[in-house]
Amino acid sequence: MTLSHTALELADGYRRGELSPVDAAEEVLTAIDRVDGEINAFCHVDRDATLTAARSSEERYHRGEPLSPLDGVPTTIKDIFYTRGVPTLRGSRLLADKPGASDPASWPDDAPVTSAVGEAGCVVIGKTTTPEFAWKGVTDNTLTGITRNPHDPGLTPGGSSGGAAAAVAAGLGQLALGTDGGGSVRIPAAFCGIVALKPTYGVIPMFPSSPFGTLAHAGPMTRTVADTAAFMDTLLRPDPRDWSAVPARATTPGPGGYLAAAVDGSRGDRPLEGLRVAYSPDLGFGTTDPEVEREVGRAVAVLESLGARVETVDPGITDPVDAFHVLWFAGLAAVLAPHGPGAVDHVDPSMREALGRYHDYSAADYLDAVAVRMALGARMADFHRAHDILITPTTPIAAFAAGSDVPPGWHSPDWTSWTPYTYPFNMTQQPALSVPCGTTDAGLPVGLQVVGARFEDRLVIRVGAALEAALGQVVPTPRVHAAGRPGDGRP
Repeated sequence: MTLSHTALELADGYRRGELSPVDAAEEVLTAIDRVDGEINAFCHVDRDATLTAARSSEERYHRGEPLSPLDGVPTTIKDIFYTRGVPTLRGSRLLADKPGASDPASWPDDAPVTSAVGEAGCVVIGKTTTPEFAWKGVTDNTLTGITRNPHDPGLTPGGSSGGAAAAVAAGLGQLALGTDGGGSVRIPAAFCGIVALKPTYGVIPMFPSSPFGTLAHAGPMTRTVADTAAFMDTLLRPDPRDWSAVPARATTPGPGGYLAAAVDGSRGDRPLEGLRVAYSPDLGFGTTDPEVEREVGRAVAVLESLGARVETVDPGITDPVDAFHVLWFAGLAAVLAPHGPGAVDHVDPSMREALGRYHDYSAADYLDAVAVRMALGARMADFHRAHDILITPTTPIAAFAAGSDVPPGWHSPDWTSWTPYTYPFNMTQQPALSVPCGTTDAGLPVGLQVVGARFEDRLVIRVGAALEAALGQVVPTPRVHAAGRPGDGRP
């Protein structure tokens, strides 16, 4: 049984001849048939293509010629990234209903990350669900329905990379590619009890350019920090189609890569000796659920035992949500524009309502929002002169009812109202990692966010690995998990 292995454990088993990429792929495909009906994480699975890729990987291992340290590992791709020969419908009927949308020939291109996954020999299992055009912090749409949380299918997995997070948490593939424009890998990571990294903007090339502009990042989602690090090493491949990408060496100074940083973080009794850590339970403007704050606070105390010098301090910023809304909804309007003036009548009803609240921005409004963003970035750069790392909760609340953009009875209809600790760092383009740090009294996962200065991605990984090693297993096996019967919670 390979479903409970981490990505690195699988690859090690392949190299030793003890495990098989074909067996791993077959087990995942069988498990998808068995459990995805409960969580709806996948919008596309191609069994034949998956097994063909797995057989090619197995042959490479038999020759002693794997393409990368993650060759043969089951991997999923969010239905935002172009994938050659596979529809990329972005959760929208506007795309699905176009003539030829289901024709493989209509999709001739790979996104940079999709190419990187193929060049590394990862076995693509399928594409995962997203809200329409990845516009909000939960995962449902009129095309594929509601995606649910493996810990409790009555709850949301978060979003917009909710299908990716649900698949990883349920054991349906060890690696997942997601996008993050306002928290979209970190929010579902926190809700589903997995690990996800939003790297510094430009570290992972993006193509085509996101309509949300330089808010949007690509990021890995896995079960462990080490797997996230190894996946990052795989994704650091230049692509000339992204003019804004930065050289990989910008975040890999010195020997080794991201995986080496994770190993450093999990080595020794005090791997964070002397690290200057700022802990902000609410960034100075949010409101955090007491159970979430309790679990994050306990984890912060563990950081001190690892040698970090922790100070409880806010970074001195105000909530930039108004500026974020200008940038975000101007981008969303641009998404719909090519589909004609009536397109808004055929999209997610909550998107239509949100665009009714946030529309008709002027160029001056946009430039004012950019100015707020620039000032926020400058403030955080100054803050990191005195503090190597900032720790916050990933989200102020745990997962809530599926099928709604906000918790029942919430004070606002906007998804940003319950995600105040994630979108600021899309605006500043800083690296931010979500790691599981505990559970609520109801047993729901709680995520802790590790934020670093721009291009300090490896430091963020090192801190996350140290914390993960010290905390051990803090999130129980989901009720819906591939390695057991749906709902029985067995490991």
